[in-house]
Amino acid sequence: MPRSTPDPTLVTPQVLRGWRLPEPSGGKNARGSILVIGGSAETLGAVLLAAEAAMRAGAGKLQVATVASRAALAAAALPEALVRALPETDGGAIRADAVDVVRDLAENADAVLIGPGMADTEETQAFGARLLPCLRGPVALDALALSCVTADAACLHHLEGRVVLTPNPTELAYALHVEEGEIESDPAGAALELAGRARGVVGLGGATSWIAGPDGRLWQDESGTAGLGVSGSGDARAGITGGLLARGADPAQAAVWAAFLHGRAGERLASSVGPLGFLARELPGEVPAALAEITS
Repeated sequence: MPRSTPDPTLVTPQVLRGWRLPEPSGGKNARGSILVIGGSAETLGAVLLAAEAAMRAGAGKLQVATVASRAALAAAALPEALVRALPETDGGAIRADAVDVVRDLAENADAVLIGPGMADTEETQAFGARLLPCLRGPVALDALALSCVTADAACLHHLEGRVVLTPNPTELAYALHVEEGEIESDPAGAALELAGRARGVVGLGGATSWIAGPDGRLWQDESGTAGLGVSGSGDARAGITGGLLARGADPAQAAVWAAFLHGRAGERLASSVGPLGFLARELPGEVPAALAEITS
């Protein structure tokens, strides 16, 4: 673990206005396609949250791949999406050999988000080991998909930095094979450590967000409220990240903007609903207004 860290750049609207997102012209194809892979028989909601958040962040086309037993429900809930049904285990998790069913979509998408709602660590690791070598990025890994990095940080090196990892502190501890207390004592250093090992951008969530680049750059985002500490919030943030990647943001830019937009969406809901009690499903709907606050 690093003993010292560089001075971070504090993320503010002024910083973001100086680092504007790509503004595609034309139709949906110009805004990029996002493929969200995830879910299980018990956690379809994570995929729905991430998928809507990706569209709210500006992606033009949505594709979703989830377990066959829940694919029809996903298609009904997401009329904007093409939904691909994937083979699943007896326990309702995406099987490793589902790669053969989804590879074509993954190879042709402008960005791929893997992980929200996935179950079964062994199957997920094997799925990632088969799919990741086929991809050239950009890719975002969230939740259980980070187990691929836990098993082998070099699995992402071929992407040459075109990747964003979105762990929470517990997932970051697993990925670095350390106790969670070490993450709590030096979250910025831990994020930088994983960024260096994986050669990708790390967006660490929490009360304060830390975004670390493989080149040693570091950002600190203090937006948001305590109300964001709710089930599904991280899925929404991962979806925002994927949507920004799809519309052409580079990995560091996507992770930094996603952290702020997620936090600002929470602040808007804290004002309109209350400091606690708003739901993760309400976050995506606040993203367009949060974007407009910065870009208008």
